[in-house]
Amino acid sequence: MKNILVIGSTGQIGSELTMKLRTGIPGSLVVAGYIPGAEPKGVLLESGPAEVADVCNAKQLAAIVDKYDIDTIYNLAALLSAVAERLPLKAWDIQMNGLLNILEIAREKNVAVFTPSSIGSFGESTPKVGTPQDTIQRPSSMYGVTKVATELLSDYYHFKYGVDTRSVRFPGLISYTTLPGGGTTDYAVEIYYAAVKGEEFVCPIAAGTYMDMMYMPDALDAAVAIMQADPSKLVHRNSFNIASMSFDPEGVAAAIRKYIPDLKMRYEVDPVRQHIADSWPDSMDDSCARAEWGWAPKYGLDEMTRDMIENLKKKLL
Repeated sequence: MKNILVIGSTGQIGSELTMKLRTGIPGSLVVAGYIPGAEPKGVLLESGPAEVADVCNAKQLAAIVDKYDIDTIYNLAALLSAVAERLPLKAWDIQMNGLLNILEIAREKNVAVFTPSSIGSFGESTPKVGTPQDTIQRPSSMYGVTKVATELLSDYYHFKYGVDTRSVRFPGLISYTTLPGGGTTDYAVEIYYAAVKGEEFVCPIAAGTYMDMMYMPDALDAAVAIMQADPSKLVHRNSFNIASMSFDPEGVAAAIRKYIPDLKMRYEVDPVRQHIADSWPDSMDDSCARAEWGWAPKYGLDEMTRDMIENLKKKLL
């Protein structure tokens, strides 16, 4: 990777990944792609080039690739699970038609592509504990449907045309930097904000609902490492299970109370998010990622909680 376009650079993942790529890969040029209304600001704008990059505008994307001689695209454009259920046609347009535009450009211009998948690609018939790398995927949400299709289409372009497509299945991602935008696992970020602010947390996910989660630094490491991996060692491509921790609302609340004992939490379950959460794995088996490209997370629940609280206190108080 040398000349990189990050599409969705101002989102929860993109804002941090763009900066990691700019600071962590010597000699790289990283273009922050965004849509109008979501312009980059501050250090994200000041530290490198930025361009309007709408995945549904193929000519616009191709022009950016040519202008900057792009060799790698990180395609982070998506509507998250809860939002996609409200806007299913828009989700399909962004996540499928947009992906097709990117893959066609990649085929024509020899560009590598990372388009993340998710635990949302699984469904109720998937084994919930130790979910295998290769298993049945029958999701019941539009978000999940697009993620399965993303995996298949990305693999198709690799095997049919030789496009260098790679991806990981992200768990729920937790970060103190940028708030999430409508995902089923968002509660696991929001509870930290409530705790640090001294507010009661109203949890939209039922007690006992386990889901895979990951701290953002580990997720960013995975997104970079998979694209730097030796292709000759990749048996899989789209998409690798990656995991670091699994907990339910009571588990994360207990971890927070070690540092903020007076955290109060009650439940008002959102039936849409709960239905989605119930169809997702409790925990994923990431042994293929560990074997094929050396995946290894650095953060568990306690390490993440300590770091989240420390940084949110600096940010909010």
